[in-house]
Amino acid sequence: MQHWARRLEQEIDGVMRIFGGVQQLREIYKDNRNLFEVQENEPQKLVEKVAGDIESLLDRKVQALKRLADAAETFQKAHRWQDNIKEEDIIYYDAKADAELDDPESEDVERGSKSSSLRLDFIEDPNFKNKVNYSYTAVQIPTDIYKGSTVILNELNWTEALENVFIENRRQDPTLLWQVFGSATGVTRYYPATSWRAPKKIDLYDVRRRPWYIQGASSPKDMVIIVDVSGSVSGLTLKLMKTSVCEMLDTLSDDDYVNVASFNEKAQPVSCFTHLVQANVRNKKVFKEAVQGMVAKGTTGYKAGFEYAFDQLQNSNITRANCNKMIMMFTDGGEDRVQDVFEKYNWPNRTVRVFTFSVGQHNYDVTPLQWMACTNKGYYFEIPSIGAIRINTQEYLDVLGRPMVLAGKEAKQVQWTNVYEDALGLGLVVTGTLPVFNLTQDGPGEKKNQLILGVMGIDVALSDIKRLTPNYTLGANGYVFAIDLNGYVLLHPNLKPQTTNFREPVTLDFLDAELEDENKEEIRRSMIDGNKGHKQIRTLVKSLDERYIDEVIRNYTWVPIRSTNYSLGLVLPPYSTFYLQANLSDQILQVKYFEFLLPSSFESEGHVFIAPREYCKDLNASDNNTEFLKNFIELMEKVTPDSKQCNNFLLHNLILDTGITQQLVERVWRDQDLNTYSLLAVFAATDGGITRVFPNKAAEDWTENPEPFNASFYRRSLDNHGYIFKPPHQDTLLRPLELENDTVGVLVSTAVELSLSGRTLRPAVVGVKLDLEAWAEKFKVLASNRTHQDQPQKQCGPNSHCEMDCEVNNEDLLCVLIDDGGFLVLSNQNHQWEQVGRFFSEVDANLMLALYNNSFYTRKESYDYQAACAPQPPGNLGAAPRGVFVPTIADFLNLAWWTSAAAWSLFQQLLYGLVYHSWFQADPAEAEGSPETRESSCVMKQTQYYFGSVNASYNAIIDCGNCSRLFHAQRLTNTNLLFVVAEKPLCSQCEAGRLLQKETHSDGPEQCELVQRPRYRRGPHICFDYNATEDTSDCGRGASFPPSLGVLVSLQLLLLLGLPPRPQPQVHARAASHRL
Repeated sequence: MQHWARRLEQEIDGVMRIFGGVQQLREIYKDNRNLFEVQENEPQKLVEKVAGDIESLLDRKVQALKRLADAAETFQKAHRWQDNIKEEDIIYYDAKADAELDDPESEDVERGSKSSSLRLDFIEDPNFKNKVNYSYTAVQIPTDIYKGSTVILNELNWTEALENVFIENRRQDPTLLWQVFGSATGVTRYYPATSWRAPKKIDLYDVRRRPWYIQGASSPKDMVIIVDVSGSVSGLTLKLMKTSVCEMLDTLSDDDYVNVASFNEKAQPVSCFTHLVQANVRNKKVFKEAVQGMVAKGTTGYKAGFEYAFDQLQNSNITRANCNKMIMMFTDGGEDRVQDVFEKYNWPNRTVRVFTFSVGQHNYDVTPLQWMACTNKGYYFEIPSIGAIRINTQEYLDVLGRPMVLAGKEAKQVQWTNVYEDALGLGLVVTGTLPVFNLTQDGPGEKKNQLILGVMGIDVALSDIKRLTPNYTLGANGYVFAIDLNGYVLLHPNLKPQTTNFREPVTLDFLDAELEDENKEEIRRSMIDGNKGHKQIRTLVKSLDERYIDEVIRNYTWVPIRSTNYSLGLVLPPYSTFYLQANLSDQILQVKYFEFLLPSSFESEGHVFIAPREYCKDLNASDNNTEFLKNFIELMEKVTPDSKQCNNFLLHNLILDTGITQQLVERVWRDQDLNTYSLLAVFAATDGGITRVFPNKAAEDWTENPEPFNASFYRRSLDNHGYIFKPPHQDTLLRPLELENDTVGVLVSTAVELSLSGRTLRPAVVGVKLDLEAWAEKFKVLASNRTHQDQPQKQCGPNSHCEMDCEVNNEDLLCVLIDDGGFLVLSNQNHQWEQVGRFFSEVDANLMLALYNNSFYTRKESYDYQAACAPQPPGNLGAAPRGVFVPTIADFLNLAWWTSAAAWSLFQQLLYGLVYHSWFQADPAEAEGSPETRESSCVMKQTQYYFGSVNASYNAIIDCGNCSRLFHAQRLTNTNLLFVVAEKPLCSQCEAGRLLQKETHSDGPEQCELVQRPRYRRGPHICFDYNATEDTSDCGRGASFPPSLGVLVSLQLLLLLGLPPRPQPQVHARAASHRL
């Protein structure tokens, strides 16, 4: 077998030396040494420059934010409240007006309240990816808020003055994107004006629930939610509580910590989390699913619930926010005030706020609930029906904002958010936020107002930040990344969410964006701590097509981005320390090389694919490379490579590489007969963006990415020494490979390494494309006892004295070449040719398992948190927030039930269903305007295999009694191939477990275990949760009332006659008296 292996190695090496042209290309570069310079990437200087550029970019947005916040506080302070203000008095552009006019079921169309809305003209702006109007602002008001209320009209009145500040900001900085004021009343005023993205179903957008608003409106939170599940809480009330808890969780961000418990006589966590955990997307999902399993039974025991909550908040042995400690209790009512518990745990300092929520329609005395909230610096809320949930589960933020307002300028600090999806189509953004305070006083000599007016925000598109990073000088495998205090990436080449949820930020941890190891944990910690650093590490990386794992060396360099919570890193392979910069000052030479880009030269010089880069501002992009090349040529006939509108570095390097690869054709490829060695094509790809495929006809079957930096073969060849085989990618669900017309090929590539004046770099990759069928025949000859293909075969039988081989004995021996990812490359079995490119376990599970068990392969498992999955069919037991209580037959026959609060509450919900017909049907994604068939975010488990520790020839037996098999395996030198010769299976009874490589749907790692070893993070360095002057007298002293059937039915009849139901008026009354 070792003899066969050497023959295979020699054949591969010989073909690559003759046709690959590695040595010849080195000589070509040296012969053209006067046409380029070797530049150095200095990591420390690079990261410091980019960090400084990002800091300057964000600082300009900060100055605009401060001007807006100061102006807003001034305008509101000067505003005179108007009790008798009317809708027709306020003229503004209602962003949802056009959509509502198109919707005949819209309540505002029915009421004819469009007289106050402007009709605007819009122009397309590529910066916003939208049509905009620069002369006006737009206003968005949540669906469940009455836009004609006095509070909203006054809010619209004074915020109108912000329009001029928005416009002036844009004049000073034309690069500004959305400028937004999110009001605590729910009104959003943004600039420039554009129409709202109308959803197919009900629009649930509320600025107060957006990640950027939540982060800007309060300091981090430690929250314990306790839910009363005693026997009196049943049916609709329990459903309301479950939905309320889910909505409350949506008001938390990754800077917050939370736990949820249920209680009756005893308290217990609803999930596997036994302590406060970070309120990230995955943990909140665990809570939401666990809450749906709550069952009502037993008696109410407030003491058990509160003692559990206080114990949770006093646990100092865990990571937590250490700010804004609070307890949120959901109950249907009770008599006990548990004063002894508060005296023991919270008085006299009252460091924990208590918020109480009376849920459902009932006759209980709510005074104890009010007392608990008022004596513990919290607030009392009532949630009688589903329509009150959203508003009342977010109003607590007003209370948390009091210490910030009272702290004044000290609390006026700009915060930068996690990455999230912009609701107006800008894509992935971060937002700078600044709270806006109410500076009015309730009267002469009175204390100043302590309510937050809202949050000012300015978006920065990630694409704008990415433009500040080095472009193409870092090579195919070098990149810049940035993370925040949570370790989430702001920039990273692997930040590619397949689908986004408007309600949640995009939170990809650095250790999930890359393959985690101890070195990267250390780097991440240092970056979060705001340190500078540099470290060279040996690590694992996934290939671009996610089929392979390579062990590589990388240099990491990082610095903090001052005045922000971000840190910037640079990753460089050692071979990318230097790069080529073309210097084509000779215009005659420019023209000569440029001619080799013209299609007229392809027949003699080979087909040229050019990387679709932004060479010039006026170059029209196209996904079709032929069309892109045509656009490029047409533009180059109008401008020169030195034009100011073009990227001279990219253009000069492209033209230089065009000439250099043409010289490779001239010196090597043109005079060779590819058919002699059964080659379909030869090719060269370069850092400059050229991929030349010879002969021209081979381009018809070329499927690799025209951007070398995005081609898996290119990046893997740079990271590995020797010849890298890449079989055609096959999906088990697709039809087998077609072997007609010899069109199926196997790529073999290798990097071209230059050494110029002691500086080493790899500016190109060259290779060949093997004719699969012809090389399969050649493989059988090379792994046989024949010395050459024309020699007659020796027939080796039981009575002959010759060694068995892969050609003659193909009925007894299985001989294969498998690549380093475990994919079949060549086989001596004709029926397996169509399986080339498949994971070998799908071809011979028994043998692949033996190779794995004998350490020829190692397995790496990881999770893709950015995947998209097809929507699941709705179930009957889901956590739908619109669930409706279904009364039993006994209820209908019971007169008492019809006169009870339960019947009234059900009646009220049904009316909501009539007005908002999709309320009971739409899930959050659909409600935000997504198509019903839209894919949803999910987690996929990925498994890759790579070569293990065994590097020599190895013999082993697959033990299975009479069905045992002997196999030999050996790595082929200077390749990524494993040569395996094995006895063919005699029977199928020894089929063992099949190794899986295909990506599979997963729930991800067990969250209950992960929270026991949380990743390192740091919260914001400021906390405003206490101020001695805070006035806590406003604590929600509402009053519950027993329902009167006659009065309530009369009110509902009025609603049916045309007055649509509105959210709880007591909320707006409170806002009116205290906010403005």
